[in-house]
Amino acid sequence: MRQEWTAGPTSVKMAAVTSPTDPAGAPAAPAPAPTALSPEERTRTPRRTDALSRERVVQACVELLDAAGEDGLTVRALTAHLVTGRGAIYHHVSGKDDMLAAATDAVIRDVVAAAAGDEDPAQALRLLALGIFDAIDTHPWVGTQLARQPQPAVFRLWNGIGSLLDDFGVREADLSDAGSALVSYVLGASAQYAAGARQALDADDREEYLRQLAAQWAGNDSNPAPAGAAALVDHDDRDQFLAGVEIFLAGITVRR
Repeated sequence: MRQEWTAGPTSVKMAAVTSPTDPAGAPAAPAPAPTALSPEERTRTPRRTDALSRERVVQACVELLDAAGEDGLTVRALTAHLVTGRGAIYHHVSGKDDMLAAATDAVIRDVVAAAAGDEDPAQALRLLALGIFDAIDTHPWVGTQLARQPQPAVFRLWNGIGSLLDDFGVREADLSDAGSALVSYVLGASAQYAAGARQALDADDREEYLRQLAAQWAGNDSNPAPAGAAALVDHDDRDQFLAGVEIFLAGITVRR
């Protein structure tokens, strides 16, 4: 029904709705009820709305490896951690081996980059060696991955050490041998110290573990008081590791 209101010379028309009817005058049909969600839809994890980058995927791999180790890094765990689907993951990595290699390379890349910033080649070599030691201590899975050659991280480490040895003045004929010796020492010693530290997580347990190890070492040695066993309990892993790097630097100094 329409009513016309007049105000002076101006006529204003208003539509007054009397009842919800269709053109034939019948009551309008009620709005359809909302469709009930299935149990799967009610429990489905919401997907992220921002685009993923390979850098973010690799960082998430590092986070999962630190939290749960190599067994905890799966595509399924990664999709849940990043709130995304498998397709988005496989757009950046091809599978678990690729995820492990990329995560390891990301850790080593930061170490090499930090060491390269020092203008003194000898100090840069110390920083690089200690950086690898600390990385393996913080991320135990890195040591395992670095032993699986070929790895992008191993190539990166070789190139970083080779470049610093060249800057240090090592003769070209000796670069390969010097680089091999330092890489072997850094990776082997770092992994060994990290494995020992995981046997005893607090100071008291560590002291007891080393005491027992020293006794076993001494008992299996023909020398009744071997210097190595005597010093084992009180030594500091990181200081001892750095002492080895200093011995190496002193040795290659004569090859310049």
